[in-house]
Amino acid sequence: MGKRKVLSEAELKDLVLPEQGELLGVVEKLLGSDHAMIRCTDEKVRLGRIRGKLKRKIWIREGDVVLVAPWPFDDTKCDILWRYTVAHVDWLKQNNYLPQGFI
Repeated sequence: MGKRKVLSEAELKDLVLPEQGELLGVVEKLLGSDHAMIRCTDEKVRLGRIRGKLKRKIWIREGDVVLVAPWPFDDTKCDILWRYTVAHVDWLKQNNYLPQGFI
């Protein structure tokens, strides 16, 4: 059994933009067991679940901007799809993907 591969910030060059049904959010609190409280751009606080594919590659901390997909049957929960780097957050602010004063 090998070690988990953790990517560095420099290797995350892709910029994933929100599609239909996806929102941007900020991690407010890590709850353990791969769950976090996310404050989304639609001003709702959701319980976010870190997907298995993501938790094996990218670490998520409080204050990170993430891409989430709300569950269609329960609006209080969501899946965390992607974490943005600092450079990506600046680009999202400049191109009006993030509202003013959101972070």
